[in-house]
Amino acid sequence: MSKTPGTTAETPGTTAGTTGTDRTLPRGRAALGVLLTATAAVLLPTAAAAAERESVTVHAGATTTEERDRTDAYWTPDRMRLAGALVPEITPVPEDDRTPDDPRPLPAGTPDPGAVWTHGGAVSRSVGRLFFTFSDGYDGSCTATVVTAANRSTAVTAAHCLRGVGSPGADDTWRHNLYFVPGYRNGTKPLGGFSVRSMATSSHWDADPGGTTSNAVAVAGHDTGMLVLNRSADGRRVAEVAGSQRIAFTRPVEGEFVDTFGYPKDRLNDPAAEYAGSRMIHCAGPARSGPAAPLLWGESCDMSHGASGGPHLTGFDPRTGVGTVVGVTTTTEELAGGSAGTLYATRLGDGARRLYDWGSGRAV
Repeated sequence: MSKTPGTTAETPGTTAGTTGTDRTLPRGRAALGVLLTATAAVLLPTAAAAAERESVTVHAGATTTEERDRTDAYWTPDRMRLAGALVPEITPVPEDDRTPDDPRPLPAGTPDPGAVWTHGGAVSRSVGRLFFTFSDGYDGSCTATVVTAANRSTAVTAAHCLRGVGSPGADDTWRHNLYFVPGYRNGTKPLGGFSVRSMATSSHWDADPGGTTSNAVAVAGHDTGMLVLNRSADGRRVAEVAGSQRIAFTRPVEGEFVDTFGYPKDRLNDPAAEYAGSRMIHCAGPARSGPAAPLLWGESCDMSHGASGGPHLTGFDPRTGVGTVVGVTTTTEELAGGSAGTLYATRLGDGARRLYDWGSGRAV
């Protein structure tokens, strides 16, 4: 039986040069964990200076039929289930989550600290699990969302799900085998899978990866990535299959009610943890700014590793499952400050708009 890669950088307490489960984590995987768990203080550039310097950095994914077919074949049910295991060679394949569906919609504005989303609707199709392989051959996953765009092939996630900070010319900073599964559930592809044709991050992610640089770039509001997805095997665009969510680039409002979705996977590395990435998790509550990272806004939520890149939605209608993506999950209170059990987003601003304009303008 061949070795099944399957690790994630989002491992509590890991930083570059430290070890986890007797394995030294290379910089690429460790950088992801830093964004969710580091406590180092950072200095934030002014918004005006950041906007003046920011541009789009693009990287190619699967551009040929052979590459698309190879990526699709790579992500088998068990490989998807194990993506994120710290030591996949000895990690048991997690059991499927059999929480029953509930067709009754939640009342709008219902606070939720974290529970399996059982209420269906558009969000259960347009949000999915984003799989990838690190340069060392191990697999990880994040969350991504199909957003309304002219090409019907654009999805948004976190920049740290696509690459580590550093020179964009260094191929080992980028993830490989990127593959989006909308509506992922228990190792299945209910709506098929979509390889990534191209991806983009802010040029701020090109910074030299030393010390707390990755933290600083994230908390300065640059942790957004955009994906252009290939068509499915039968020639359909992702939005034609999964639908999409609205997207907006607006200023956050203190106390605004936000619904958040993601695929946390703590149980793969901690048998006592609640989530194994099997089902999509929902949180909801009023947004507040991070005391240690005022450009990040969060809600009460117990999601962490694997939820990165997941959508923070305003105006979410639980009856239809439609809202407006205004941010993507970046970190927890350990980096942004605030109350324990708070999940913070990079809110979408001018930099994210530039990424969106790039993505929505790509023909597929």
